[in-house]
Amino acid sequence: MPTYSIGQAAELLGVSSETVRRWADGGQLGMRRDGGGNRVIDGVSLAAFAKERAAGLHPVPGEVLTSVRNSFAGIVTKVTMDDVIAQVEIQSGPHRLVSVVSREAVEELGIEVGVTATARVKSTHVHVDRPGGRE
Repeated sequence: MPTYSIGQAAELLGVSSETVRRWADGGQLGMRRDGGGNRVIDGVSLAAFAKERAAGLHPVPGEVLTSVRNSFAGIVTKVTMDDVIAQVEIQSGPHRLVSVVSREAVEELGIEVGVTATARVKSTHVHVDRPGGRE
C-alpha cells in the first residue's frame, strides 16, 4: 500500500503541511510512523479523507438536474472575448480550467474576472496518468 509524507499529502489536498499536521494531531486524518520514525499517511486513508473533505464542496443546486459529476468551484481569473466566442479561465484550488463558450453565455451569466463560478466537466474521454511504476 502506498504511503505519503505530510508534504505530499498537503500537496494532494491543496493545503499547507501545517494543516495536515493539525488534522492528524486532531484525529481527523490517520497517521503513523514508518520504520525510520517519519510520519506517514497510508494511501487508502488519504483517499477516504480527501473524498469526505470534498463532499458538498461543489454542490449542484437542488433545482438543477444534471448527469455531470465532475465539478470544480473556483474563481474566474481571465476572460477573453471576441464578437462571438469567449475563453474563460477558472482557478479551482490547484486546478486551472479553461473553457470556450459563447460571448452571449458569458454576458448572460455575468462572468468576469473575480467572480466565483463552477466549471462542470462531462467527457467521453478521460485520461488517467500515474507517475512511474508501482509503489
